[in-house]
Amino acid sequence: MGYGNSVGTYQLGRTIGEGTFAKVKLGVNSTNGHHVAIKIVDKDRVMQSDLKNQVQREIRTMKLLHHPNIVQIHEVIGTKTKIYMVMEYISGGQLADKLSYAKKLSESEARKIFHQLIDTVDYCHNRGVYHRDLKPENLLLDAKGNLKVSDFGLSALHKVRKACANYLSQVKEITPLIMCVCAKISTAEYACPQWFTKSQKKLISRILEPNPRKRITIPEIIEDEWFQIDYMPSCGYECDEKIFLDDVNAAFDADEEDKKQKTRLGSEHTVNETIRKIKAAAMDVSLSVERMTNSKMKMHPKLMMKRRTRSYYDLSAEVIEVAPMNCVVEISKSVGELRLYKEFCKSLSSLLTKKSELSLTKKSEVSLPTQGSENEKKQQLEVLEI
Repeated sequence: MGYGNSVGTYQLGRTIGEGTFAKVKLGVNSTNGHHVAIKIVDKDRVMQSDLKNQVQREIRTMKLLHHPNIVQIHEVIGTKTKIYMVMEYISGGQLADKLSYAKKLSESEARKIFHQLIDTVDYCHNRGVYHRDLKPENLLLDAKGNLKVSDFGLSALHKVRKACANYLSQVKEITPLIMCVCAKISTAEYACPQWFTKSQKKLISRILEPNPRKRITIPEIIEDEWFQIDYMPSCGYECDEKIFLDDVNAAFDADEEDKKQKTRLGSEHTVNETIRKIKAAAMDVSLSVERMTNSKMKMHPKLMMKRRTRSYYDLSAEVIEVAPMNCVVEISKSVGELRLYKEFCKSLSSLLTKKSELSLTKKSEVSLPTQGSENEKKQQLEVLEI
């Protein structure tokens, strides 16, 4: 499979999913070859639908969730028109697809998936997170058949908006169906397939109990006799990985100039020495330097320089000479990862604080005489102070 455009350190491949406001593409991390799923959110459509805060909130929510049965978000990259959410790639596809061709699951397989689903829901609820859109389309399976819950809230928001629009245009057709569904829910009117066991039917009846006070709770589900068979709890874990939401905020800004990140650093070095330090700082964070003029250069991720693919990255540095041993470095970023920009600025700032050998040599040459009158010493000291 060929890969075309790139964003950050990721090469974009074929589309593996598409919705109202976003599409999901298969991607590959150029640094380690790992596959990822990249959800590409259309900024304009999100802004027109007033979903900016919801998108940001959902990304923050995903940061809180670290569980083996939840799709993990690795990175968020913002550009002028798109938001790229880099997530764990799940190769097994949707549970809905499996049910469409398998028709039914074995009892042991269904129980395993249900174990993992209940553990995941319990984990989320304990952290104040409610999915609101659990269905086979949002339940993915990995290569080993393990459950991976996806689309926390974001897809629910999209579908609610879309459903409301359809409802307003087709009220007469939908109203009878809604009334019918509500009546069945309130009376627990449903039918189970013939092959369901008594234990399964008993558990389902307690889950679908109309009275919330009598309805079974998650701890009670876990203690259920049928549930306990081959049960191996899956637990969440702590993670220090950070998602830099500044990239998303930058992508949402209305004014293009406001999106630019700018930093000015002082340098007590010559222009050439300062440029050498810029190159060293770029090397520290795996950026290649492209010299534009004698005093200005652009930086790109090294792999993108080699592959010659279109890059969503624009980081530049310009050296302005104030005096022979005094410069100002102007660094700006208009597109791309804020993380790389911050790391580069931090590295360059550290390097610029280190004095060059030339500077140290010149300073060592300026010293007070060890011999002579007190007046001579005083006069030379006054000259140095001036």
